Amino acid sequence: MIRLHVEGMSCGHCEAAVREALAGVPGVERVITVDRSTQEALVEGRISAESLRQAVEALGYRARVMD
Repeated sequence: MIRLHVEGMSCGHCEAAVREALAGVPGVERVITVDRSTQEALVEGRISAESLRQAVEALGYRARVMD
């Protein structure tokens, strides 16, 4: 499981956009959660954390991988 800190989500539309972007990354098996209140996204699959970060940042949000 990969956990991302996503800055800039302020509404349900933001959460949905981030969820859709993450789900579209090849190798993602499941987007467990995208939560604007905690600014976190949890993703499962055989993917690189960097590819997830890039997908989120392509939307204009800031993202970093959390330990």
